[in-house]
Amino acid sequence: MIIDFILPQRREDAKIYLIISVILAFLLIHKESRGQIPGFTDYPYQPVKFSEVRINDKFWLPRIEVNRTVTIPFAFMKCDTTGRIRNFEVAGRVNSGEISSGKFCSSYGYDDSDVYKIIEGASYSLSTHYDSKLDAYLDKLIAKIAGAQEKDGYLYSMRTIDPEKSWAKVRWVNDRTHSSHELYNAGHMVEAAVAHFYATRKKSFLNIAIKNADLLCNTFGPDKMHTVPGHQEIEIGLIKLYRVTGNKKYLDLAKFFLDERGKGDDRGGEYNQDNKPVTELDEATGHAVRAGYMYSAMADVAALTGDTSYIRAIDRVWENVTGKKIYITGGIGANRAWEGFGKDYELPNDTGYNETCAAIANVLWNWRMFLLHGDSKYIDVLERTLYNGLISGVSLVGNTFFYPNPLESNGTYKRSEWFGCSCCPSNITRFISSVSGYIYSKKNDSLFVNLFIGNNASFLLDGKKIEITEETGYPWDGKIRVRIGTEPGNQFAVCFRIPCWLTGSPIPGDLYSFDDKNNDKPLLSVNDTAIIANYSKGYACIERRWNNGDEIELILPMPVRKVIANPLVKADKNKVCLVRGPIVFCAEGLDNHDPVNNIIIPANAVFDARFQPSLLHGVEVVSGADITAIPYYAWCNRGAGKMNVWFYKQK
Repeated sequence: MIIDFILPQRREDAKIYLIISVILAFLLIHKESRGQIPGFTDYPYQPVKFSEVRINDKFWLPRIEVNRTVTIPFAFMKCDTTGRIRNFEVAGRVNSGEISSGKFCSSYGYDDSDVYKIIEGASYSLSTHYDSKLDAYLDKLIAKIAGAQEKDGYLYSMRTIDPEKSWAKVRWVNDRTHSSHELYNAGHMVEAAVAHFYATRKKSFLNIAIKNADLLCNTFGPDKMHTVPGHQEIEIGLIKLYRVTGNKKYLDLAKFFLDERGKGDDRGGEYNQDNKPVTELDEATGHAVRAGYMYSAMADVAALTGDTSYIRAIDRVWENVTGKKIYITGGIGANRAWEGFGKDYELPNDTGYNETCAAIANVLWNWRMFLLHGDSKYIDVLERTLYNGLISGVSLVGNTFFYPNPLESNGTYKRSEWFGCSCCPSNITRFISSVSGYIYSKKNDSLFVNLFIGNNASFLLDGKKIEITEETGYPWDGKIRVRIGTEPGNQFAVCFRIPCWLTGSPIPGDLYSFDDKNNDKPLLSVNDTAIIANYSKGYACIERRWNNGDEIELILPMPVRKVIANPLVKADKNKVCLVRGPIVFCAEGLDNHDPVNNIIIPANAVFDARFQPSLLHGVEVVSGADITAIPYYAWCNRGAGKMNVWFYKQK
């Protein structure tokens, strides 16, 4: 912090100047003693915007297209047929005075949020693939939402339609302990409005969000109503609104909601992370989605305010999750009873919940942890989750879904078209549309290649325009080739993540380890000449003066590896699972003679991996030791059947 004053000319002014200086010095020292980082105003590492990256990848582009052409239209259709969209229409008729009250047309108070999430996904899709029909459809839908908003900005269709039958007979009072989801809905609404504004530059939805957020700012605060959201999400939305408007009151309210947790007579418990102040957190507890959203918001606030107490807290929680509470698929939330974290090392396979929304929250959180610290270990967790426990949540054809993602099935579990609580399908639509935003990041004159996905990108690095072309067959092939487009002589660093699955363990930490030896090393070359890179925080960095057309090649060996869990994980004791690169494999009954829950892997078993283009839209299949295994994300795409990830290890 730098204070610049005009020196006083009179003695009286000098006295005033001295007093002000002492006060400001005291405030500055007090602020820094509480853990504020001077000059820390945003994430040190910045993402390359998803709209600046065009994916052409053989693995991801088909998924993005299925999401655009199948999943998003299907989800909107389901919102229509289940009454979610009609709720806004009925609320609008009440607001206009056409009717005095009406009937809520769906089941839950948070049903509004499904519509918002799909709008967010559709907006991301518009940013990279403009569709005039979709654009016009969103305009009509947003007009219905505008009609449902009450004059003072309140927007919660269930209460507007019929307060007496609403989860919120009185505004806000049930949000904390009974989780009316008023603030949860608002958070997803704001996120969708910001995405729509960036995609279209129309302010129709953004104005609705601002009006609603202003109501929140007028209602909650230090000298106003004290409460916290029963389901965290509004915090993320408010921070995004702060970024687009520059109005600090939205950031302040997000921090207020976080700082109020664990306080007050009506506070909740571990289930909704309201049992202690957020700065005192040291382990992950309760509902996994709520937790993941909260940790993400804490990272945002820490980045924007420099509050190191927030950073220390989420660092401790991250160590707890990766060391004791995450599945090999990257899924989180072991306990079905509360859709959340269990005890340390409690990771059952058959009943493990691993909600799709929790996987998405885990990716959002780990992405922000990387942006704070710049360490590849966070992208390692992100990638493990992304390629396994997240995309398993949607079928290959895009219109059936998983809510939980267990690691074992007796054959009765199957994908569903929709759910009474359909947070997961709507969440999938917005996430898949934004995958391109996780590929690259930058800091000053360094570019970080985080994910290996074929694409063309154009953006500014340290104020200079560069173009990047990334070609790869990942995750089936470990060869990545990057072509640089730049003015000759432009000096900067290109840093490639070297995944932990090649250099150490499947997931950072000692929860999982390899049960076999592998001495393979990554290979790097520039213009077909081998080089030795500088390594920092898991990245291999090449700094030089680049010429237009220079090419970098990274080769990541991908043998099939056997993985064992920490002995404290009782569910996986004396068992082994199979991975190759970022992919976890499983056995389905359809492909195997023996019951998949009785398969035994010999200690000296050797496995082969072959790509089968006609199977499950093209997958690598692992075979050996009388077992055939497919990628975990692809299971139950040929009908319900038995499935297993962990196999008995021959003693």
